Amino acid sequence: MAAPAVLASAHAIRAQESWPPVFEVGRSQFTVVRPRAAMPQLRLQDPNGRDAVVTAKPGRITLVNFWATWCAACRLDLPTLARLAGSRPDRLDIVAICTDTKDLRKIRAFVGGLAVQNLACYVDAYGAAAQASTEMFSIVGMPITYLVGTSGHVEGYIAGAPEWLSPAGARLLQFYREQA
Repeated sequence: MAAPAVLASAHAIRAQESWPPVFEVGRSQFTVVRPRAAMPQLRLQDPNGRDAVVTAKPGRITLVNFWATWCAACRLDLPTLARLAGSRPDRLDIVAICTDTKDLRKIRAFVGGLAVQNLACYVDAYGAAAQASTEMFSIVGMPITYLVGTSGHVEGYIAGAPEWLSPAGARLLQFYREQA
């Protein structure tokens, strides 16, 4: 009788290893998205008005963050993402996309007021992110961050301003790094 219990435990351990660790903030937690879809190329502009095409790079995790200048939680989230970008520049790409305005001066002032560095901020000047949001990046709160795994597929999202540099955040990122 002990053998089935041991076998059941082994299956439970393997199932836990194939599921991402819990990562939560307030009333939100990282939510896995299925079916997984490949991240599309996004045609955006940087805060200086230069065009940029953003896509997931093979073998790297990409965090795609949607924020707005009116969003109080974004004032906490963007500096956290900037610290994360500065701490892991060789393993992680972070794309922060402003969703509420195309006014580059307003975006520069907002980001400048937060004193964020090491963070790639963009504006959705051509509607690419808005189009993608109807197809795969549902914006269910603000801010919201989507995690794109090393295979270039959207794995899940978390709304709010999570502490990515916390042990739980590090475990989640490590889990997806090891999925390559």
